[in-house]
Amino acid sequence: MEPGDDATVRAAASLFDHEPQDAWTEAFLADPGHHLLIAFVDDQPAGFVTGVVVRHPDKGPEMLLYELGVAEDHRQKGIGTALVMSLRDRSQSLGHRGMWVIIDADDEIPAATYRAAGATVRERAELLSWDFA
Repeated sequence: MEPGDDATVRAAASLFDHEPQDAWTEAFLADPGHHLLIAFVDDQPAGFVTGVVVRHPDKGPEMLLYELGVAEDHRQKGIGTALVMSLRDRSQSLGHRGMWVIIDADDEIPAATYRAAGATVRERAELLSWDFA
């Protein structure tokens, strides 16, 4: 796993939902509260994980695991688990009080990946969102 930089993000563009935009990539990477780790297999991008530090007045900093993506031909090989564990280790080394992720309760594949990396289900919840596009 290596931290993302502009060139690495461009090399791993196929892993993202949409083509990474230069300005957005630069802004993401420049923010010390944003974290991006990218896994390579044989010099080819295999997966990534992003995390965002969340702070609140009555809690210490926590890492929100924002997105995990693994290329189809590299799934079920432990890459996602390794990425999550690397982000967890980074969060812990930064002194965060914990790390969390929101998932679709019916999607067992990511749930199994997160459990393999040491996560436990704290509660079931709904995700409500506002789309501004």
